[in-house]
Amino acid sequence: MPTLPRLPRLSRLSRLPWSSMGLMVASAAAAALMVAWSPAYADDAEAARAESPYFFVKSDDPSVDRLPLKSTDVKVRIAGVIADVTVIQHYRNEGKRPLEARYVFPGSTQAAVYAMNVRLGDRLLTARIREKEQARVEYQAAKSEGKTAALLEQQRANVFQMQVANILPGDDVAVELHYTELLVPTEGRYQFVFPTVVGPRYHVPQGNAPQPWVGTPYLRQGEGTSSAFDLQVTLDAPLSVKEMRSASHAIDVKGIGQTHAEAAIVRNQAGNNRDFILDYRLAGDRIESGLMLYKGSEENFFLAMVEPPHAIAPAQINPREYIFVVDVSGSMHGKPLGTAKELLQHLIGSLRPSDTFNVMLFSGSNRMLAPQSVPATRANIDQARATIDGLQGGGGTEIVPALRRIAELPKPGEVSRTVVVVTDGYVTVEREVFELVARNLGKSNVFAFGIGSSVNRMLIEGIARAGRGEPFIVTKPDQAAAQAERLRRMIDSPVLTQVQARFEGLDVYDVEPAVLPDVLGGRPVVVFGKWRGEARGRLTIEGRAADGAFRQALPVAEASVQSSAALRFLWARQRIAALSDQEALEGGQTQKSAILDLGLRYSLLTDYTSFIAVDQVVRNPRPQDGASVDQPAALPEGVGERAVRAEVPGTPEPGAWVALGVTAGVLVATAWHARRRQRGRRGHEQG
Repeated sequence: MPTLPRLPRLSRLSRLPWSSMGLMVASAAAAALMVAWSPAYADDAEAARAESPYFFVKSDDPSVDRLPLKSTDVKVRIAGVIADVTVIQHYRNEGKRPLEARYVFPGSTQAAVYAMNVRLGDRLLTARIREKEQARVEYQAAKSEGKTAALLEQQRANVFQMQVANILPGDDVAVELHYTELLVPTEGRYQFVFPTVVGPRYHVPQGNAPQPWVGTPYLRQGEGTSSAFDLQVTLDAPLSVKEMRSASHAIDVKGIGQTHAEAAIVRNQAGNNRDFILDYRLAGDRIESGLMLYKGSEENFFLAMVEPPHAIAPAQINPREYIFVVDVSGSMHGKPLGTAKELLQHLIGSLRPSDTFNVMLFSGSNRMLAPQSVPATRANIDQARATIDGLQGGGGTEIVPALRRIAELPKPGEVSRTVVVVTDGYVTVEREVFELVARNLGKSNVFAFGIGSSVNRMLIEGIARAGRGEPFIVTKPDQAAAQAERLRRMIDSPVLTQVQARFEGLDVYDVEPAVLPDVLGGRPVVVFGKWRGEARGRLTIEGRAADGAFRQALPVAEASVQSSAALRFLWARQRIAALSDQEALEGGQTQKSAILDLGLRYSLLTDYTSFIAVDQVVRNPRPQDGASVDQPAALPEGVGERAVRAEVPGTPEPGAWVALGVTAGVLVATAWHARRRQRGRRGHEQG
């Protein structure tokens, strides 16, 4: 950076006369005030045309039940590190007209959705997996013929849409979903997450495919849904359960100190406006390394999980440049932005004097708080923290232009750059973001912090994966300090690099991931794959740790045998995720054929496959007289009404956005003039 040598003058402010200091502060305040009263930027005016969710308005027509979803019941069974989940959605028509119900709901980013059933009275309808367009055709045909039908589509890896047609007055329809996921521990702690609500997404239709699911209704702030929510967990672990708690919901827990434990949400509490998060620890505080095998009729699968070595702080820590990219859009207004502020106070406050940093704030447009990165001196850190503390949220969520600008920033060759993205992720441009990060930020480690009670985990995890970093979720301000410290430890002490999996005596193929990533933060090495022939030999994981070579072997003879087909689904889900990442990088639908084949072969919900269930009985002789209703969702806990607009108004950029940038410019200019005056006086005295 050519101008970087000028910036250290900011750290010499204490040497200036108090009159100069007063002039600088007054000038900075005046400049910031002028910005605060300036008209909206053009980017936010453009955002006014964005598609948005809308507020639910209940119809006065008593013949139509506008709230057909009556309850959601969740049963979770965790065996070792695999969770099998059953979700039952009960739809009941208490009106006088037949209904088609549409409902947008979230799912786990790691879920392999492998089955759907529909219970209609005493009949059980088993859904079939179909190519997405074919499933839509079958559903529309059944709907128009007066048959009860259910269609489940994946809109995103963590967003699903259910449509149930021809629900007759008095009908009680139960739609049952089944999925499995792998629970990967971090530093010996396990976590199960069940998302309950999709946060309102910011979407600009120009240049993107239509996203009808984005235009979903939401209840007003503080208004809870009328549908009930119940969740129960049973846990069978190889070791006794040491701790089981939830920071998101009040739960009843049984079985602590035993290998079988249970947890359930306390009845009659509002719980479907935020992620359900269950944390648990096993005795010994260790990750259980091991190898699991599944022998199928046509294919055999394995899963290996190896505990990484402990992090060791290096003797010398090289200086780094930190770029913090912070979402201050309308959906972040209120509690999410308050949590982000607390996080940034800790992240910036923990920087070392040898580090440099900068902050970008974005909504409909973006601004850097300084022209280029500044040294992490106490004065600069205090100024940045004070500026961030005065932020207000408002406007759209133009994350792609923000990251594109970060990618274009010049970078000193001798300094390692770390990019930290802080957002709730309420956008529809996940693929564009992943492609941008993977292609343009490859020389930086990118870490993503999801902020709030119902984070778009697909975006947060995808950014970290594309940027070879790690995802973090911060739901409350009191978690900020611990998560900031966890990031610092990761950056200072990578646990395992140059990781390789070597198989001896076991004939394996289709191994996922194809290239093992570096291990950060106490997460184990996880390898999926297929095997054939005799189950013998061993798997060896090798890599470089801070104190030298690392090697750990898992004998196949000691592997546990998996009786269920979970490994089959999990392997296919892992392969589909890898193909989806590749497709995002290449653009278009380059991997559609491969993903479609996997979805159909393994009966999995994907971007290109859907589940369809049709009752062959014509139950509604006049389907044209029915009504279609969109089931409203509660606003996520802590998210204000600024996130839900039919239009995004052209709002001024928060004045504090550029306060540090303006202040930095004013301070440098004023300091330069002060030094010239001082030199002039000295020259006059010497003359």
